[in-house]
Amino acid sequence: MNSNDKSTGLQQHITEAKRQVEICNACRYCEGYCAVFPAVNRQRSIIDSDLIQLANLCHNCQGCYHACQYVEPHEFRINLPRALADVRVKSWQQYSYPRWLADKFHHNGVAIVFALVTAIALLFALITAFKPEAGNGFYSVLSHSIMVALFGPAFIAPLIIIYMGLKDYWREINAGSLKMRHIRHALNNAATLKNLSGGQGQGCNFENGDRFSNKRRWLHQASMYGFLLCFASTSAATVMHYLLDLQAPYGAWSIPKLLGIPGGILLTLGCFGLAWLKRSATESLGATSVLGGEMAYTLLLGSTGATGLALYFATDTVWVPILLAIHLGTVLSLFLLMPYSKMMHVFFRLAALIRDAQQQNPENQPAR
Repeated sequence: MNSNDKSTGLQQHITEAKRQVEICNACRYCEGYCAVFPAVNRQRSIIDSDLIQLANLCHNCQGCYHACQYVEPHEFRINLPRALADVRVKSWQQYSYPRWLADKFHHNGVAIVFALVTAIALLFALITAFKPEAGNGFYSVLSHSIMVALFGPAFIAPLIIIYMGLKDYWREINAGSLKMRHIRHALNNAATLKNLSGGQGQGCNFENGDRFSNKRRWLHQASMYGFLLCFASTSAATVMHYLLDLQAPYGAWSIPKLLGIPGGILLTLGCFGLAWLKRSATESLGATSVLGGEMAYTLLLGSTGATGLALYFATDTVWVPILLAIHLGTVLSLFLLMPYSKMMHVFFRLAALIRDAQQQNPENQPAR
């Protein structure tokens, strides 16, 4: 840890999480609940970097809380989902560049998203007033060269920032070199969202208290696979445009449309479903100070799918210019805010799963 931790409050949350984890490690009632508890039990002592790893390994299924005999009013005051959520959010802020922007977004996410989407949408609306001399489909409203000039840097720059944060995180948790078997193990857990069911297949306790439900897992899968399908659609269109000289717009049965339409539907339903589900969740079991930012980014992500679908169904109508401006404003805002939002959990949780796979197979791992 360094002096910058004081600015994010990370050390304070680590101290409280360590207190609770040490009690959990002595009790071990929840040993089979999810990947967090076996990871705790493997350690002879818990250090700060372990807490950051455990926090990013936690999926906040909340099963441990409802099974625990030491929650309030017991004097131990165990609330491990909340303790790890606080560390997790602060760790994302710690590994963001600049750190203050992540802190601002987590606390003022709704206002920032609304202002950024509105500003960028208005910018695109002004640009579309100067229609290109030639072009088909959306390119008759906004030229391909302008889209590339704006979205290229907006896509690459956030990925660079995320990479820098992941590199710092990897160094902080004392992880070893990447091996394919560890990556495969992590990807399998991520693809099935195993830990969103507490690792036992019964589901989360996220929205129904001590009752199990798989709704959160299904909605997360819809969001994840919807996003991946949309990304695959864009990638396919890029290949077709630059390598095959097949210009947009593409027909209804083309690869970009066959991937993008189902992807947009899944992304929209998944994200808005998660936002609705969050309203039923117990706020005290998560990082309460950043709920606005989490909700804002979930709705922003869902809006990229919804506005994309609206734009598709409005093809060849007078609504195309305004819907294109709104959709591009939403997508560009999504990219620009990615390093400072809950989207970071995708990257950090995958890294945590890889590190967990390393610790389960500890040969050739660095000394602590």
